[in-house]
Amino acid sequence: MPAWSAVAPGTDLSTHARVLSRVHDAVLAGGRPPVRPRRVVERSWSRVLGLGMDPDRPRPRDPLPAEAVQARRRTSGLEAVVDELRQVLVGVAEASHGLVVVTDADGVVLWRDGSAATRRHADRLGFAEGATWTEAAVGTNAIGTALAEAAPVQLFSAEHFEAAQHPWYCSAAPVHSPVTGELLGVVDVSGPALTLHPAIGALVETSVRLAENGLWRRHEQHLDRLRRAAGPVLGTARGPLLLVDDDGWVAARSGVAAGARVAVPRAGRPLAVAGLGLCTPERLGEGWLLRPAEARAPVSAELDLTAAPVLRVRGGEGSWSAGLTRRQAQVLALVAAAGPAGLDAAALGRALFGDDGHVVAARAEVSRLRRVVGDLVAPAPYRLAGGVALTVTGGGA
Repeated sequence: MPAWSAVAPGTDLSTHARVLSRVHDAVLAGGRPPVRPRRVVERSWSRVLGLGMDPDRPRPRDPLPAEAVQARRRTSGLEAVVDELRQVLVGVAEASHGLVVVTDADGVVLWRDGSAATRRHADRLGFAEGATWTEAAVGTNAIGTALAEAAPVQLFSAEHFEAAQHPWYCSAAPVHSPVTGELLGVVDVSGPALTLHPAIGALVETSVRLAENGLWRRHEQHLDRLRRAAGPVLGTARGPLLLVDDDGWVAARSGVAAGARVAVPRAGRPLAVAGLGLCTPERLGEGWLLRPAEARAPVSAELDLTAAPVLRVRGGEGSWSAGLTRRQAQVLALVAAAGPAGLDAAALGRALFGDDGHVVAARAEVSRLRRVVGDLVAPAPYRLAGGVALTVTGGGA
């Protein structure tokens, strides 16, 4: 039984539902409950009450039109594995008069399967495809609370905020992309409260693991295709290099002991890679070729202070420019002037603020600069990356 289960094995569900009803009424009336709600429920009720929601007056459900649902399905990262989720969950849900629901990261219901009778009950509740089941939309519920808590959630009966949802249980778990780590959506099994089985939560967890494994298999197939397509180039290239996908996952390596992933490449932006140094990503089919900048051409940069600061960079196969704030330009100029030895945070803080009390602020300034210029500036100590030459024109920073 998962640690997040709402009901322990052997619990009399009818009795527990009656206790939770008294807890719900007491807490929302500002009284003393017979037992304290579970912490996950307590936190959710607090959030929902802060939104001014009324448990007896559900907010309107305004489901998206069918064409909007279809559009969200097509762009959902879960579309590729929704059939696998159905295979695991739908049979069990139908046998137990339940529903299997898959939402996107916004809590919008994209797919719904299960018992016909339970689907009709769900329709009356507004628990339909296209509906949004976040806490802000429908109060405490497993889907919305799983999104808010970034964790699996199971709710039973009156643990739901809205009174209309008290006849239900729901078990939901987030699904994340194993490639990017981003939240893709939520898998949920819901049904009549008194039919809750202790194994439901474990089944939902299993389905999420299978979905994420399926997404990873598809990613590995994508890397295989990338390797095959780039074969002729890789076979004739000289020197160390990496072939990576759009998310920085390494599809092929030559002459460098790189890990499984590097930073996300961006066109024309220098990228520091362990074992390669500074690289300028080159687009190669659906991937990127990373080679040391010194193997092709140095990176030249101009910090133009004639008007609003602008950084212009040329190197490798292309060029790019970016506007900087005056502070960012000042930091970049100081780092460049320090030479290969660079500056630590204390030295940079003294140069920027005139004393030793701004180490944290100096680190924050460099972090903001690196969000714009990327790996042109190397960390700890702060210095221009190898192979980068910077000139300053138009005045002082």
